[in-house]
Amino acid sequence: MKQAMKQIIEDNKFVELTYRIVDQKTGDVLTAVEFPLGYVHGRNEVLSPRVMDELEGKLAGDAISVPIDCTDLYGCRDESLVITDLIENVPEEYREVGTRIVMENDKGQTKSFLVTRMDDRMLTIDGNHPLCGRKVVFELEILSVRDATDEEIIAGGKVERGPDLGGLPTRPI
Repeated sequence: MKQAMKQIIEDNKFVELTYRIVDQKTGDVLTAVEFPLGYVHGRNEVLSPRVMDELEGKLAGDAISVPIDCTDLYGCRDESLVITDLIENVPEEYREVGTRIVMENDKGQTKSFLVTRMDDRMLTIDGNHPLCGRKVVFELEILSVRDATDEEIIAGGKVERGPDLGGLPTRPI
């Protein structure tokens, strides 16, 4: 049996990785992906183009750090999207920090807001992307790289097998 060559990340390779997003200024971990993210390289832009470019040519076992200025991705912060109101004016189900609220304007356009602050009297929601205005580092660890199957290339990621139960969730027997 001949030794399998290590596969590099390039188009039509199935890649599994985990990543963390760290705030450059504070060192705080803003997001950590605990379950491996699987995708087909060159078919599925699962992360920002800059991160995808940095992954190109890497191997399983590699760890990389990619600094990103989120202003380039999400634009400048717009303080008009930060709204503070008396807590009694806010429905009960939205009175928790981290709750996402989708609002619609009079033209029918929707915008997602996040509850960012709350005290006994006031509640603040923010329509800016949570990473807007921050400089972050994507720290990625590449777990595996292999040839994607034709089905995965079409789907852009892993194709789950299971009985078709008309939309009902499936569970392994």
